[in-house]
Amino acid sequence: MMMILKRSRSQLSSTKNLRLFATSNPRRIEDEGDWFYSSEWWDNGDSDGKTVFRSVSDKGNGIVSVVASHSSRPNGSQWYKTENWLWHRYAELHPKDEQNGSFRILGYQWRTLRFNDDTRQSTAKVMAAYNESDPGSIFLRQQAHCLAVPYLKSMVSAGLTSLSCNYDMLSSVYGKTSMKILCIGHGGGSLPLFLAYKIPGAIIDIVEIDPVVISASTQAMGFPTYSIMKKCGERAHPKPNLIDEVLWNGIHERLFLYESDAQQFITETTNIYDMVFVDAYDGDDVFPCKLWDPDSVFLKALGERVHPEHGTVVVNLHSDTDTDTDTLGESLLSIGKYVSQVCKAYKKVLLDDFESVSGLAFTVHAPWVCNTSLVVSRGFKNGTRDTVLNALISKSLEVGNTLNLPFSCLQYIKRGLMFVD
Repeated sequence: MMMILKRSRSQLSSTKNLRLFATSNPRRIEDEGDWFYSSEWWDNGDSDGKTVFRSVSDKGNGIVSVVASHSSRPNGSQWYKTENWLWHRYAELHPKDEQNGSFRILGYQWRTLRFNDDTRQSTAKVMAAYNESDPGSIFLRQQAHCLAVPYLKSMVSAGLTSLSCNYDMLSSVYGKTSMKILCIGHGGGSLPLFLAYKIPGAIIDIVEIDPVVISASTQAMGFPTYSIMKKCGERAHPKPNLIDEVLWNGIHERLFLYESDAQQFITETTNIYDMVFVDAYDGDDVFPCKLWDPDSVFLKALGERVHPEHGTVVVNLHSDTDTDTDTLGESLLSIGKYVSQVCKAYKKVLLDDFESVSGLAFTVHAPWVCNTSLVVSRGFKNGTRDTVLNALISKSLEVGNTLNLPFSCLQYIKRGLMFVD
């Protein structure tokens, strides 16, 4: 396995192409999940954060807790806009009872899901509110438009950009066609919520092995409870309650949260997925070997469940080196032995083992955190690296504009992009 790889001439040329586009900075709406606000929730145990959920897992995640801390955005002067929106939603659903639809916001918080009081597994922004007709009933709504953790933005940017190179994503954005997405690993649920919010045609299955994590996300992180599925494949709650209908505006009806082992789920489902996100680290911060071993049942079954013409798989990986790639020399790029093994395994099983499938695999690095996003995308025909990079650059700008993202896809695509050979 290679710890350090030399870049080819084509890679160096591709890097120059990326830099030419790096100055592109179209007007963006404010990103409430910008890393600028990370000091509000990325504490070292010495902040005034309050534990709002705590339970012990028997699925390898140790102590599962949720810590709440103050969020400065949106500030109080903007709350009335959301309160008015909630009132209109209530009046739309219950026009004869609109006088009972007066909602008040209590505030916004960052809520961080932790394993063993150490590992920050997930962070989401949550709104707390109540209905004036029932002041004792407080409800939570995770802010679906906000991605706080940089590696999630990296996964979304690289994954959607690659998919859109060979797939009519615009039709799904307009809700004309469905996009079937699978998320393996749930955490607080910010990734599937973001995708469902931004892509009205997205139908999202979520697989989480730990019931305590599911409880933490739905009880303390504002994830819709209506999404929870029973083992028989039916909803745990036959009908959404009034609050779900008001808060989620149909988003909750396109989320399906399963308590299941990933291998068992992927071998039993008959769904064909346009896109798969894998983010499944346990309480010891370990990515289970059975989810990336080239001989594993899981990986082979995954190859059969990803669309053969455009299916795209995105995997979150922790780098096994602390080296900051920005400080390395121009001709060197550290990828790490562990990351290299996983990348080669996914490329082999999803691409090389299928004679009728073409595609490519590449990695990008998330800023500020030691995470690498692996993308394996089917449908790319044989072409030069520069040709592929030009397509990714063009599509990254298109995806950002189409979805009205508060962050730049290109900024995440261009960070240390490296093809997997």
